[in-house]
Amino acid sequence: MTASCTRGLDIGFASLDYLQIGILGVVQGVTELLPISSTAHMRVVPAVLGWTDPGSAFSAAMQLAALAAVVSYFWQEIRGVVRGSAAALRSRQFQHPSFRLAAGIALATVPIGIAGLALSSVLNACNSPLRGLLVIGYACIGMAVLMGISELTCSHRRNVSEMRLRDALIVGLAQVGALIPGVSRSGSTLTGALFLNFKREEAARFSFLLGLPAIALAGLKELWVLAQAHISSDAWAHLLFGLVVASISAFAAIWGLMKFLERFSTWPFVAYRAALGIYLVVAVNLGWL
Repeated sequence: MTASCTRGLDIGFASLDYLQIGILGVVQGVTELLPISSTAHMRVVPAVLGWTDPGSAFSAAMQLAALAAVVSYFWQEIRGVVRGSAAALRSRQFQHPSFRLAAGIALATVPIGIAGLALSSVLNACNSPLRGLLVIGYACIGMAVLMGISELTCSHRRNVSEMRLRDALIVGLAQVGALIPGVSRSGSTLTGALFLNFKREEAARFSFLLGLPAIALAGLKELWVLAQAHISSDAWAHLLFGLVVASISAFAAIWGLMKFLERFSTWPFVAYRAALGIYLVVAVNLGWL
């Protein structure tokens, strides 16, 4: 067991200073909501800079920053879905768009909820093999290929209002892939929606809304695990500081991505993911990292 482990939980972030935590908070906030994998960057940035790996517990807890950013950005829409669903439920109008969207989000959350619980002991363990740089590199390349195929083969004409329960379940199954570091929750759900011919900005919107329950459950579960591990008050201060920084940068990332996808394709993300994945595979095999 390394010095960054507490009861088998990797808490490397506790050994970092506030400048390092602030930088990683910006990295986490931006990459959590862009389709380029926050986990990959939270492993790569410290490795390149020679810092301690902040650990999977930090990455999971930081998802609450993404939750705050998504809720803030889509507040009017979220409120409309909640109110519309409640009204539809009372009047038994189960085909109402708000109710269908809410039901789809609930259904899509089931697969990652089951898989996340089943794999939690492996994902959050100290020195988890799934957080290896080689695994992340291959995952980045694989997702770049899938995202590229979706750009080449799909029509991108559908709106979220046309979503069916089958669509939600398919994107929910795609979201399970995000448990593998390097895949990206945003990337997997965005790509899944693109394969279903949703418009790019609609696919991103669906991806963000779909992720709300999963992000909330994962983040709150991690806070509970950290509380049970009785980490120090300094570690909690580090975590809170990181959450504040990540929330601000995550909001900026949502705004930028939505504006970008209204006008452009996902090819820049495809190229970036492929380049990052190839770099990691080469760097690990040559002993650079």
